[in-house]
Amino acid sequence: MAIEAAGVSLWAWNVDDGRFSMDARGFMLWGLPWCETVTFENLSEHIHPADRDRVRAAFHATRATLGSYETDFRILVSKDIRWIAARGRGADAGIVERTMYGIFLDVTGRKQAEEGHELLAGEMSHRVKNLLAIAAGLTSIAARTTSTKTDMARELIQRLTALGRAHDLVRPLPADQGSAALLGDLISVLLAPYDETGAFSGRIRVAVPRMGVGEVAAASLAMVFHELATNAMKYGALSTSAGTLDISSHSDGDCICLIWVERGGPVVIKPSGTRGFGSQLVERSVERQLRGTIERRWSADGLIVTLNLDRASLAL
Repeated sequence: MAIEAAGVSLWAWNVDDGRFSMDARGFMLWGLPWCETVTFENLSEHIHPADRDRVRAAFHATRATLGSYETDFRILVSKDIRWIAARGRGADAGIVERTMYGIFLDVTGRKQAEEGHELLAGEMSHRVKNLLAIAAGLTSIAARTTSTKTDMARELIQRLTALGRAHDLVRPLPADQGSAALLGDLISVLLAPYDETGAFSGRIRVAVPRMGVGEVAAASLAMVFHELATNAMKYGALSTSAGTLDISSHSDGDCICLIWVERGGPVVIKPSGTRGFGSQLVERSVERQLRGTIERRWSADGLIVTLNLDRASLAL
């Protein structure tokens, strides 16, 4: 009863012929039909290719390991990926008639939580760096558009306050704090800190349909536009006084297309090498939360970003 409550599966390994015996839970964990024994090579065929060589090396080294050991690895069960922890004792401790004993434990939930924490830590670090860069850019805007220290301080405070409101949108709201927003209002709040002329009458122009956006989609869209605006402030059209930004849209059945067009900024060049953390966040938000696609085109005049989004997903 204790073993079942702990979700533990038992294994026995004959060190001479390499055969494993497992209880019924072990075969269920590995997604294999029941049989009397199974070899390590049979099991290794189901280990994730990225972990297979590491696990094989650890398996062959266990008898020389002093004390207890634990090896975490991924296995493939149909289309699912599970994390397993294999635990036992090395140096033949507790061996009985050439057989060693240990357990398998499903640690998928723990691993997913760890990955989530790592993603959150990376995202927080990325956002802090972006906010510092944006604050510097907004200070530059305030310096260009004011003539006295008092005016500059007042305008900078207003822009930083608007930035705070926009930043609040880049995370899901608690359950009882609102469920939807209009697409145009959402974009207006997010881009307000970067507008030098007010009410989008100058360098930033928005033309999108009047449509509601659900809470989940609003948080995802906010993250996307916040990232695009941050990059435009650091490298693109919003980094210069002459740059402009146009956001337009068109519909095609169940798909709505949002087009982000920067003009008048510095020459942009398609980045080389691996994608940055911000780009990965944007793609993850568009593809997973909004069930859409994102395409970037670095033209001679400026960056063009096309978002093809599922209309039904925007309502969630």
